[in-house]
Amino acid sequence: MPTAALTPPNPISPRIDDRRVMAFGVLGFGLSIPWLTGLYGPLGPRDARFWAGVAWFLALAAAIWLGNRWLLFKQREHFDWFANPWRKLAMLVSANVLYTAPLTMAALYGWYRFAGIAPDAAAIQVVTLTNVICVVFVTHAYETVFLIRERESDLTRLARLERTRAEAELAALKAQIDPHFLFNSLNTLGHLIVHDARRGREFCDALAEVYRYVLASRGRDLVPLAEELAFALSYHRLLVLRFGDAISLELEAGLSDAATLAAWSVPPLALQTLLENAVKHNQLGDATPLSMHVTLAGGGVRVSNATLPRRSMRPSTGVGLANLDERCRLLTGDGLVVERTAGRFAVRVPLVAA
Repeated sequence: MPTAALTPPNPISPRIDDRRVMAFGVLGFGLSIPWLTGLYGPLGPRDARFWAGVAWFLALAAAIWLGNRWLLFKQREHFDWFANPWRKLAMLVSANVLYTAPLTMAALYGWYRFAGIAPDAAAIQVVTLTNVICVVFVTHAYETVFLIRERESDLTRLARLERTRAEAELAALKAQIDPHFLFNSLNTLGHLIVHDARRGREFCDALAEVYRYVLASRGRDLVPLAEELAFALSYHRLLVLRFGDAISLELEAGLSDAATLAAWSVPPLALQTLLENAVKHNQLGDATPLSMHVTLAGGGVRVSNATLPRRSMRPSTGVGLANLDERCRLLTGDGLVVERTAGRFAVRVPLVAA
C-alpha cells in the first residue's frame, strides 16, 4: 500500500507508517493459523497443493488485514470516539465481523474444494472465530496508536498556540518600550535645551548613540549581559548630563570580568528600565544624590538604590516594572524579584545562560 494511503482524509487523523507491522502480521497469521488448525489436512510439503494452500492463506490474511484496515480508516472519517463512542464501537465491530467472517468462510470452502479435501466444519468455525478475534485485537491496537498520536498532536498544537500567544504578548510589550523610552528622553532633551543649550546638544548626540542600541535590540528577545551593561552605562551618561553629580552608578567588581559577562544573557533594556524607574520615583539634587548599584546575585543581575520618594510624582505611562516582569516571565520563565526594605529598593532581573 502506498504511504499516502496511510493517512485518511480526516485532518485530525495522524500519519502512521504500518507497513512493517502489516507485513509481519500477514505472514504470522497467514502461516500459523492454517497450520495450528489443521487446514492442510493430510497434505504435506511434498505436495504441490500444500504450497498452493500456503499462498492461498497468505492471500486471505492480506485481504483480511487490508480490508479491515480500509474499513477502519473510513470509519475514522465519519465517526468519532468522543462524539458518539457507542455508535463508533458498534459500527467498528459490525464492519470487522461482517467482512471477516464471510470472507474467511468463503476462502476456506474454496480451499477445501481446490485441495479435494472434505470440508471440516469444526476447523472452519475455529478459523473463522480466530480470524474475527485477531481482527478485533489488531483493530484495537490501531485505534490505540491513533489515539496516542492524536494526543501527541493535540499537545504539540497546544504548545504551538501557547508559544504563539507568548510571542504575541512579548511583541506587544516590546512595542511599548521604545515609545516609552523616547518619550522620557525627549522630555529630558526639551528641559536641557531650555536651561543649557550646550548640554542639550551633547545630550542629543549621546541620545543618538543610545537609541542605536534601542533599535538594534528590537529584533532580539535576549542580549548578552555585556551589551546590556554597556548600554546601561551609556544611559547613565545621559542622566549625568541632566543631573550632574546628583546621580551615580556603581558596578560590582565581578561585572568587569569578560568571562562572566559572556556566560549570561538578559532581556534588552532591562537595566535601563530599572535605572529610569529609580530616577522617576526618587528625589535628585546636590543635597539628595541618588546612588545606584548593580551586582550579580542569585542567578540574576540586581539593581538597588536608596529610596527618597519624590514629593510630586511625574505622570506615568503605566509601563515599568510590570512590563519588565512580564517580559522576563515570557522569556526566562522567572519574574522579577523585588526587595523593599527601610530606605532601600532593589530589583533582581533573572539571567539566562548564554
